[in-house]
Amino acid sequence: MADGISRPARSSGPALSRRSLLLGAGAAPLLAACGNPLGNNNGPRIDARADAALDFMQQEVPGTTDLVNNAAGMLVMPLITEAGFGFGGAYGRGALRINGATVDYYSAVSGSFGLQIGAQQYAHTLFFMTEQALSEFRNSVGWSVGADVRYAVNTQAGALGFDTATISEPVIAVIYGQAGLIIGATLDGTRYTRIIP
Repeated sequence: MADGISRPARSSGPALSRRSLLLGAGAAPLLAACGNPLGNNNGPRIDARADAALDFMQQEVPGTTDLVNNAAGMLVMPLITEAGFGFGGAYGRGALRINGATVDYYSAVSGSFGLQIGAQQYAHTLFFMTEQALSEFRNSVGWSVGADVRYAVNTQAGALGFDTATISEPVIAVIYGQAGLIIGATLDGTRYTRIIP
């Protein structure tokens, strides 16, 4: 009788440990993917999307080519996805370009955006117009958009309204989507963090 009770206890131990091993092995790739959202091959994918976003921006938003040519560096976020209206979250990944080459990858996260209702996906580029602004961005643990960022606006002629004073601003943001420049959008509170592909 005592033997009958002890045998199931001994046999269930190995079965439980085998089950745990199988579950653990199956979960390992999922946990690895969560820890590294880019995976192994997504660096080139982000670069391709950044190239496409830059091409689109320069075609659809007149005046941005001057920014591309004059910036010390630029962070290209080809696709930001926002869940919810008014309140919600937004996330995206992009590439920091210096002299046309990607030097780092970044994520952008925000708890809420001041975008117009219905704009759920969009792109944006941050232009660092001075070496100091670029250095501060690269050396920060997590850089957040504040009042010091100047937003590009459309003029009546359909081009960006820049003068010598504006283009000398440390950081200029251009937010664009399927219809070109998005008017009235803001990136306030967006936090950028370096990620490793």
